[in-house]
Amino acid sequence: MYSNKIFPNKLFFLGLTVFSLLFCQSNSVDDSSNPPADNGGDNSSYASASVWLTKADETIKLQKQNDIFFNNASNNYQTLDVDASQKYQTIDGFGYTLTGGSVQVINQLSTSKKEELLQELFSNKDNSIGVSYIRLSIGASDLNSSVFSYDDMPAGQTDTSLANFSLAKDQALIDMLKKILVINPNIKIMATPWSPPVWMKDNGSSIGGSLKPEYYGVYAQYFVKYIQGMKAQGITVDAITPQNEPLHPGNNPSLLMTASQQATFIKNNLGPAFKAANITTKIVLYDHNCDKPDYPLEILADAEAAKYVDGSAFHLYAGNISVLNNVHLAHPSKNLYFTEQWTGSTSSFSDDLIWHSKNVIIGSMRNWSKIALEWNLANDPQFNPHTEGGCTQCKGAVTINSSESLTKNVAYYIIAHASKFVPQNSQRIASTQPGNLSSVAFTRPDGKTTLIVLNEGNATENFNIKMNGKSAATSLPARAVATFVF
Repeated sequence: MYSNKIFPNKLFFLGLTVFSLLFCQSNSVDDSSNPPADNGGDNSSYASASVWLTKADETIKLQKQNDIFFNNASNNYQTLDVDASQKYQTIDGFGYTLTGGSVQVINQLSTSKKEELLQELFSNKDNSIGVSYIRLSIGASDLNSSVFSYDDMPAGQTDTSLANFSLAKDQALIDMLKKILVINPNIKIMATPWSPPVWMKDNGSSIGGSLKPEYYGVYAQYFVKYIQGMKAQGITVDAITPQNEPLHPGNNPSLLMTASQQATFIKNNLGPAFKAANITTKIVLYDHNCDKPDYPLEILADAEAAKYVDGSAFHLYAGNISVLNNVHLAHPSKNLYFTEQWTGSTSSFSDDLIWHSKNVIIGSMRNWSKIALEWNLANDPQFNPHTEGGCTQCKGAVTINSSESLTKNVAYYIIAHASKFVPQNSQRIASTQPGNLSSVAFTRPDGKTTLIVLNEGNATENFNIKMNGKSAATSLPARAVATFVF
């Protein structure tokens, strides 16, 4: 994510944010012209739909409403059509990044309160939100209290054999992951580094610099040791990206990695190292903003690199979410992942709920992403911890106030409207977007349909949900998001 260090002028940052809101919010691809993944499916046994609502004015937050009924009532409402015969990508999950800082503050809760929070976040019980995907940092991110890698050496020394490699500095995170896996053994995990060990870099610093070519092979083995070390702890890493935000070298920690450098690293070192070690962890490239699709497209056009690549990952601090669709059309056999978007200390619940629901949840899904992740899971009321030069304005999904008190923030509800109702291996299906309504729909493994609808307008929208010839009349208040399950 972007540190406020990059934007010392707050007015500039605010202007950039407003521009991003105006630019991105009106540009979500309607994929009705795109070829679906396959056809078939008929869910016609439903008579009613359960409804869960969150309003931007915070008067209602993820509250169950009265059911609506498919009675084909006659009216003049606009129609939102759901078509289960048009199927698109399968879904791996929704969630957050479990930063080292998140672990640190969650561990400040009492034993009972911590267990209650973890159950609420990660279980599939009725009073939980069913988070099904976690992103981790390999070594420190900027939302750790300090910078570290798994093989730090005194200045001027190297460790090309990785004899000193150790996950010990992340033991608290590993212990929490073990608790989470007890709650949800099927949760998927993606991991990404913010920086290699500094002795591998051409500037010897945790900030910026590039990986020295002579250490490409050593760094590939660093990934192998990480995946094997996590596996030895009972933790399976489903996917990695070679670098978080490779075109943002000003964060602490960070690394500049150009597309040509990443292609070389993947095809000559990382991919072969995984193959030699029989590692099946997916390699997902890029992991940065939607304004530079040329970066993943350049690597995917390299056949030797692309054969090791599962897909591409994106953030939306710049650019347009519809870029994911363009990458999909160019390489339809490769997957897409939306891996990060932060909510800030100075932004409003209202604006964040609307923008993130439209772009991060609905937008990424309609543009072929298999996941949608918000950024940091937890921090304290002062938005700590973070590294020196790391983000000072990143707001967690929950704020840990004391050993017995926490606050659920907007990112909790943004994700919950999907994670609670769209389990892993659901499949996106077609839905229309009439009037001020944005929508995305899924067929679940249990045969039910989940429909997420956003009304970003300033007036109530009346509409019919229509599927398989059956319709239900409903309405959605101004500036609100609802999830329907039927």
